[in-house]
Amino acid sequence: MPRVWVSVGSNIERERHIRAALTDLRKTFGELVVSPVYETEAVGFKGDAFFNLVVGFDTSLTPSALHGLMREIEAHHGRERSGEKFAARTLDLDLLTYGDAVTDEGGKALPRDEILRYAFVLAPLADVAGGEIHPKLGESYHILWERFAVSNQGGLRRLENPPWMNSSG
Repeated sequence: MPRVWVSVGSNIERERHIRAALTDLRKTFGELVVSPVYETEAVGFKGDAFFNLVVGFDTSLTPSALHGLMREIEAHHGRERSGEKFAARTLDLDLLTYGDAVTDEGGKALPRDEILRYAFVLAPLADVAGGEIHPKLGESYHILWERFAVSNQGGLRRLENPPWMNSSG
């Protein structure tokens, strides 16, 4: 079974929605590898700051099935999809990688290009999968993070052991 990495983000009732997403993912996939949580300003629009993290798990579901499941979980927690690409959201779940596959199965290219574009994706991914190799570039996420330019990434701030992450959702 491939290891997959999923980015998790929220800027509406952040703590509640992230805890709920983790609960849903654990019910479906079992034990998760969970990165530290980062706070960052909204990117692409004016809005409340986001909490972002990355979770990993092993699964036999296809990328297409995973994309669909992530959308179902988002909808279950009140995610509304407006015509705007960048907007406030209760929950954002994006499949980032599917093992070492390079594919566009399910309508989204994997590995997701957001890994290389946004600090709030690459930082937590490097925290939990730093030794893993980016399937297209052949370099570890740790090395990619070391070279990443964070200056324009909206005040990325790592939260050290937020108490709400240890309570049930």
